[in-house]
Amino acid sequence: MLIDTSRFGQLDVDRDRLIVFDDGILGFPTQHEYALIQTGQGSGFYWLQSVCTRDLAFVVCDPRLFVADYQVPVKLEELDGIGLADAKDAQVFVIVNKVDDLLTGNLQGPLVVNVTTRKARQLVMSDKRFSTRHPLMRVPRQTVMGKTA
Repeated sequence: MLIDTSRFGQLDVDRDRLIVFDDGILGFPTQHEYALIQTGQGSGFYWLQSVCTRDLAFVVCDPRLFVADYQVPVKLEELDGIGLADAKDAQVFVIVNKVDDLLTGNLQGPLVVNVTTRKARQLVMSDKRFSTRHPLMRVPRQTVMGKTA
């Protein structure tokens, strides 16, 4: 399937890389289909690119790469809409933002994907241990011709 993106131009994406959010993502309720695009070999970061809107994409990652004890306290009944009957069939992502030289993750709004059906839902958690801007890692400063950028 060909999709048009503002970052990568036109991409041919396998249909098995598409994720469907029937309810959309917070702030984007009418955007339902996204392609999961790996940013690089061995990278833990992905682009979640809207199939319909070329300028809409989120950087996402598995939060457990940075917060080992992160868990989504949700009852499986809450995920009936994505057909999730067993937690082992779930993949959790969080949306990543860059604030200055810090990458943060929205740990209060995880994206839960049923890996079998590729249906997903964004949850809103009230757990105050984590924030919408939870620090994940510092971005190394780049050196250009001997100067730090």
